[in-house]
Amino acid sequence: MRFSTAAVAVLLCLLPALSRADRTWLAVLMDGRKVGHLTIDRDITDASVTTTQTLDFRLTRISTPLELHTEIRSVEDATGAPLSFAAQSGMSTQINRADGHRRDDGSFQVSNTVAGQSRVSLLIWPTEALLAEGQRLALVRHGFKPGTTYRIRTFDPIRQQVADVKVTVVGDELVDMPSGQERLHHLRQSLAQERDPDRVLDLWLDDAGHIRRGISPLLGFRLEMVACTETCAMAPDQDVDLLRAAMTQSPRLLPQNLRSEPLRYFIYVKGGAEKPFMDTDEQHASSLGDGRWQLDVGFAGGNAQVGPLPEDTAPNPWVQSDSPEIIAAAKNATAGATNDVQRIRRLRTFVSGYIEEKGLDVGYASALETLHTRRGDCTEHAVLLAALARSEGIPTRVVTGIVYADRFGGLSRVFVPHAWVQVWLGKSWVSFDSALRRYDSTHIAFATGSGDPWRFFAAMNVLGKIRIDKILPGSDLTDMPGPTPAMAPGGGGGRE
Repeated sequence: MRFSTAAVAVLLCLLPALSRADRTWLAVLMDGRKVGHLTIDRDITDASVTTTQTLDFRLTRISTPLELHTEIRSVEDATGAPLSFAAQSGMSTQINRADGHRRDDGSFQVSNTVAGQSRVSLLIWPTEALLAEGQRLALVRHGFKPGTTYRIRTFDPIRQQVADVKVTVVGDELVDMPSGQERLHHLRQSLAQERDPDRVLDLWLDDAGHIRRGISPLLGFRLEMVACTETCAMAPDQDVDLLRAAMTQSPRLLPQNLRSEPLRYFIYVKGGAEKPFMDTDEQHASSLGDGRWQLDVGFAGGNAQVGPLPEDTAPNPWVQSDSPEIIAAAKNATAGATNDVQRIRRLRTFVSGYIEEKGLDVGYASALETLHTRRGDCTEHAVLLAALARSEGIPTRVVTGIVYADRFGGLSRVFVPHAWVQVWLGKSWVSFDSALRRYDSTHIAFATGSGDPWRFFAAMNVLGKIRIDKILPGSDLTDMPGPTPAMAPGGGGGRE
């Protein structure tokens, strides 16, 4: 699986700009351990205000260090109206970029570059969407009276998406800062449609809307950004192993014979998330109340998912199914196949053997980059298999979840973050896993997406909140239907 600054970078889009022409340094901490630094620069001219937020972030995955870089730049006029934006992130061996410039007609010409491939499109600017300076002006305009609530619309230059953000003024507080105590305005932000009380960003601002401190949960950790001196922000980073912390202990050993039959899980989820697990054609989640869930995986239960949508066969910057190289590789791998079942099985076999180096030091590579490097782990397997399948006209989604491992990272009997694909085979969605070579009933799905990293990390926010209390094999249950097509002999989990 992948952890990167992707999730952290999204938070940058919610931070207000500085209101003076200088640089502010912030140290970035995870559960009190320093893991990086953030700089916010502001350049003011008669015609524009340019805000640049640069994040350098270091994490560890099973003793493998991964250093990542994200930069977001927004250019606005003095009223906060957007003029242009740019973003770049180093989440793999290449830098991915996005650039947008306002045209005379008010629309934006946007270029997205992933793995060296650029796509140009037109964007109609969303109504009332704000970049960094516009957000700062909105916060100051609404004031800091305790109890005040309002909404703003923030634009994310990385994904080119809008978020409706609810803002609540908590009140003034005396806050301990590295340089001493400061009296600051405490604001709490959350996505307007978010019902999880733990999914919030707490900000402490000064009178002009300068960010001085920010706290938000991230993948089971407490992410904190705090303003300090350059020396403080650039102090040596410390190791925080996100992957190890994201693992979930299994209450029992699951030998291969049990993994090959349907399983029923009883799971507790801290924080009362509305529905942390999705219903699929292979999985059904039932709430038992008070954060407890019953999850049936591998049982035949009818069609729980809608059929294919246009995005399930469309290329995107991370799943480049229209690339001539992807198309050629898929044609070669499926030569002689006469139907989609044969094609996807051959593509799964091809990807399983094609990715030679299972490295943890790749951030989040696209399908085309993976085709070039032959490196990666589950996410690279998933996006490459999705691109190959879509190039053959097979509707394909990337699934985010967890999977069982007898041993991983020095720990035994654990569920670890994972990604695989679902393909539409005429009547239902069927799972295929090229990283593990087969799908089984220890795959627990959180969400599906088109293959971009942002949906992956959004789904992974449930990590650190899960406790699996009991697992029962289907053979112990007398009232359950048979296995799904993926679990049946020759199904999605089988070998070609």
